[in-house]
Amino acid sequence: MIYFLFGKDTFRLKSKLGEMIKKYREIHPSGLNLKIFDLEEKNFSDFEKEFQISAMFSEKKLFVFKNASKNKNFQERFLKEIEGFARSKEILVFCEEGEIQTNDFFEGLKKFGKFQEFQPLRDWRLRFWVKKEFEKYQGKIEERAIKELIERVGEDLWRMEEEIKKLVSYRKGEEIKVEDVSLLVSPNVDLDIFRMLDHFASGERKKTLSLLKSHLEKGESPFYLLTMIRYQLKNLFLAKTNSLGHLPLFIKRKLLFLSKKFETPELKRIYQKTFEIEAKIKLGKIDPEIALTLFLVGR
Repeated sequence: MIYFLFGKDTFRLKSKLGEMIKKYREIHPSGLNLKIFDLEEKNFSDFEKEFQISAMFSEKKLFVFKNASKNKNFQERFLKEIEGFARSKEILVFCEEGEIQTNDFFEGLKKFGKFQEFQPLRDWRLRFWVKKEFEKYQGKIEERAIKELIERVGEDLWRMEEEIKKLVSYRKGEEIKVEDVSLLVSPNVDLDIFRMLDHFASGERKKTLSLLKSHLEKGESPFYLLTMIRYQLKNLFLAKTNSLGHLPLFIKRKLLFLSKKFETPELKRIYQKTFEIEAKIKLGKIDPEIALTLFLVGR
């Protein structure tokens, strides 16, 4: 039997693989017949040797393959015998993180096996997943707090899992409020830059400088913040020309919404100004914090 797990959501992909391995070990506690092949280091001959030995014993083996996309020789040799492998009693699990380039090998895995793609969760699916994770850890959270948590963490389920554990531990059985999320969960820098630019675009100087102050108090470099602001200004310009490419959907929506607050010539002017400020900082003509502050109040 062949299984093929792939996609950008590495958290759910690895969770699924973990479930399969756990189930196998419950049936075969010794774990002696669990074989993991990193195909950046191993080749088809290594697998073939183990597979032939397994045919001599009654106990099923579980073969886990990683990075098959990086081993063309393995792909070619496996594909020649794929029908036989698919009919065997052994369990063969292929895991590929990220996007895969469609070819005969991966199409063969889909044709002769079972496959599951793990794309990043968004919108209601992400909210549903977050809610279920809180339930898994016997935690309760209000809807507004879920929204705030997603705003701060985004689609990174690895970080989301850790933040959920932290919040559940903090509240000790009580319902988690939006204030708890604000207190304990630091915003993703990229998402916080959106807020800063939103206030900046709306002429809300006090809120803009308040966010800047919070970043500086955490020890973040003014130069790094300037770079992040420039990056998002570039994305805003791309949003106006519908050239955002493969960015996550929720990021695209934020960029499209925020881009409407700027005229294109103004965006170009502000973007260019970031380079002028950078040059002055590097030449020692102005203090970095002062330069960034003046930039954010100068629209």
